[in-house]
Amino acid sequence: MATTASICTIGDEILIGQIVDTNSSKISQELNRLGIQVRYMFSIGDNRSEIISQLGRCLEETDIVIVTGGLGPTKDDITKDALKTLFGAEGYKESAEQMEIIVKILTARGIELMDINRAQAQVPNNCTVIPNRLGTAPCLSFHTEVRSDQFYADKEGHHKVSLYSLPGVPFEAIGLLPDIMEDIKKHFDLEEITHHTIETFGIPESTLAKMIEKWEDNLPSNIHLAYLPNPTIGVRLRLTQYGGKADFAKQIAELKDIIGDAIYGEGDDNLQKVIGDMLRQSGKTLSVAESCTGGRLSELITSVAGCSDYYKGSVTSYSNKVKINVLGVPAKIIDSCGAVSKECVIAMAEGVLKVLDTDFSVATSGVAGPGGGSAEKPVGMAHLAVAYRNPATGEISTTATVVKFASNRAVNIERFASNALNLLRLEIVKQLK
Repeated sequence: MATTASICTIGDEILIGQIVDTNSSKISQELNRLGIQVRYMFSIGDNRSEIISQLGRCLEETDIVIVTGGLGPTKDDITKDALKTLFGAEGYKESAEQMEIIVKILTARGIELMDINRAQAQVPNNCTVIPNRLGTAPCLSFHTEVRSDQFYADKEGHHKVSLYSLPGVPFEAIGLLPDIMEDIKKHFDLEEITHHTIETFGIPESTLAKMIEKWEDNLPSNIHLAYLPNPTIGVRLRLTQYGGKADFAKQIAELKDIIGDAIYGEGDDNLQKVIGDMLRQSGKTLSVAESCTGGRLSELITSVAGCSDYYKGSVTSYSNKVKINVLGVPAKIIDSCGAVSKECVIAMAEGVLKVLDTDFSVATSGVAGPGGGSAEKPVGMAHLAVAYRNPATGEISTTATVVKFASNRAVNIERFASNALNLLRLEIVKQLK
């Protein structure tokens, strides 16, 4: 039977939307790498009785509970006291190791050590401390056996449990995870779980599901498929195998035969990284001309470390004057077809390729919204183009497409940029074959 876990964040600030919980997703990723199935992920406000009740339920129903938040020096940080009651501790003890860390941190910051700081080194006397070297609140760990009727009288049986309580500050919580994962491995016999993600772009989730329906039905019983759609990066297909040594090579090869170039990567790949790898390996260069994406396309490309190997630069040509005077778009195209047109975006792509002297270029021009649309060119419509210069002949060839979405401005811009990247990817694959 697989080892299971619950993840809980504590704090009113999360429930009222004042801060975003980033801890849970990172914790979940680390647990999954160990083969631990996360059954619950939730938040509790700063309510002592609610903390005790909900964590008690998690201890009954899962093997591992990881809690973040509520361990600070202020009066609203009540997790430690709730855990003392939950695990029946008789009192507190001082963690000498954490106290030493507290003194060092405060001394380095020129802050006087006060009783409120000393209190953070006080921990329930039946817990084990995992020192927090990045902050003043330690990680509290409890290892025990829980009777199923300890919290709920109508349940029977018992099982071994571990609870880890971490500070809520993200860099502190994440910094503690390696030590916590090592501690978990000491206390549990873990079943291996292997995940592998296949990245696709250009096929809607429903269409993709229909295309690969037979392939999915023929997956081995211990391999499960999950669809993870994202409007800006495509549909991720996650294969999960429970138990045994995983090898998804056969399944991936079959999938490639079905959907071909719609697959652009695996694992943690993204469009900009895949494009960068192809350009670097081939020694080709890239430039960008943007209008409706306003620099977002360039931002994605330059998010890849080492992009200076192949990326020369961009022109953000928001005004028609820049399109004409810098990129060389003929004024008659703007006058007759408009800036949001196939003719204009092709001229932009060819113009920036010449100006910045690159092998490939990509251009965008559209209506991001919320205003500026018309019946012929509605909000959410964009023209995209990719130009390529043949190194042997110097000849420039260009491909273009139009996309239409119905989202708000921010999402439209993301979709325009990601579809432009995908068009670029497909053209690079075509030209480098």
